[in-house]
Amino acid sequence: MKFNVACVQLSNSENLDKNIDDIDKLIQKYLNKKVDLICLPECSPLITDSMKIIRQNSTSGKLDFFLNFIKKTSILLKTFILIGSMPVKSKKNKFLNRSVLVNPKGEQVCYYDKINLFDVNLDINESYKESKNYDAGKILKLFNLPWGKIGLSICYDLRFPEMFRRLNKAGAVFFSIPAAFTVTTGKAHWESLLRARAIENGCFVFAAAQCGINTDKRRTYGNSMIIDPWGRIIAKAKSKPTIIKATINIEDTYKVRKKLPSSNDFNIFKTKIYPVAQNK
Repeated sequence: MKFNVACVQLSNSENLDKNIDDIDKLIQKYLNKKVDLICLPECSPLITDSMKIIRQNSTSGKLDFFLNFIKKTSILLKTFILIGSMPVKSKKNKFLNRSVLVNPKGEQVCYYDKINLFDVNLDINESYKESKNYDAGKILKLFNLPWGKIGLSICYDLRFPEMFRRLNKAGAVFFSIPAAFTVTTGKAHWESLLRARAIENGCFVFAAAQCGINTDKRRTYGNSMIIDPWGRIIAKAKSKPTIIKATINIEDTYKVRKKLPSSNDFNIFKTKIYPVAQNK
């Protein structure tokens, strides 16, 4: 069984209206043929570290407008659209960084709240604290697309292989890994980590990313990728806004897993860990 997937690479800012216009222009320019699944990057409506800007876009209804725009686009194109992430109010006084899947009828059919928040200190001049504005999610999510199950994740989740192993065990054959990777970590780790998650689990990886100069304090790496279960990069963007596409053959997953059954071996989940006494 085959289907067509597209990953949209954006260079979002704090201006939600402009970001929507940019998405619309990219879709009109690059998607002139039928696509079954469109994947957007993390921070699909806007990129900002300012709680004030997030709240303004929430209370003004602009985030709802963005979601409705995506729903209308999915109906128009008769396709699934995966919003890499968008801010959604939590029950507390913060937001959730939420990935949302919309079906070809414009219906929200699944969502995932980012579990692993990006709280890091890369050096004295570059640090991030996502938990300042967001609460962490607590539940892993899969959705059964017409071609197989897709496991949802967001950006920093990529660094937690056990998460993808659990999604694989639950039946995932595709991983969505939308991101706004920094230039610093992107150059060092982005491709290696994406290929590792694909190889370890015998899964396709759809990694739509943000790129370019986004705010005064944010620069993102880009290099969106579509990777097959053998770890081969079958489509890749560079450092500018664009859309990459690929035809996915689900049979490739089963062929790889037959060659290397390690992706289906979950005995590690049954083992125990015992402390080792120090040598005297």
